[in-house]
Amino acid sequence: MKTPELKPSDRYDYHTNKGQVLLLACGALAREIVSLIEINQWQMFDIQCLPAKWHNTPQFIVPALREKIREHRANYTKIFVMYGDCGTGGLLDAMLAEEGVERIDGPHCYAFFSGNDAFAARADEDMTSFFLTDYLARHFDKLMWEGLGLDRHPELLVDYFGNYTKLIYLAQTEEAQLQQSAEAAAARLGLLYEYRFVGFGELASEMKSLAKPTHP
Repeated sequence: MKTPELKPSDRYDYHTNKGQVLLLACGALAREIVSLIEINQWQMFDIQCLPAKWHNTPQFIVPALREKIREHRANYTKIFVMYGDCGTGGLLDAMLAEEGVERIDGPHCYAFFSGNDAFAARADEDMTSFFLTDYLARHFDKLMWEGLGLDRHPELLVDYFGNYTKLIYLAQTEEAQLQQSAEAAAARLGLLYEYRFVGFGELASEMKSLAKPTHP
């Protein structure tokens, strides 16, 4: 499948000029990945991000990642993918197996931010919950409300969210403004609101493992 041509506003790249490991990531994770790099003063990572808006069109994710892997394979000692399955229906894992590239464990960022085991343990009680991360709380109007066409067709709200009962904000940071934005999103969707601070979860532990030297 041919992927859309990326506009400058669609992409985010971060280069240390010393990169040994290329992280191919969802744009929704860019801020958190860069924060971890800067906090830990890691010098081995370069980042290339695909558009976060592809959450709504996951059919573009797999071919674009394959293209990036093949483009950059010779330039790095390791390429690692920072995506969950993210709606690809197993096609991402099949492609990565063919290309010999690994990804962070988990079905989506909600799981690996929460901790995959912890997220799975609450699956039954959270079955009718809609989740936000910092990124989605920050960009709810653009990515969700406008992205799903609810600004033009509010009658679609019940079709998209009629089976949800609660919005859970899985926060990476403790920002009052984001908490207010998430609570406002819950009210707009007609859902109960719950706040859970989860931090960077397994995104941090995975990057810490990747940052370890591969040679003694």
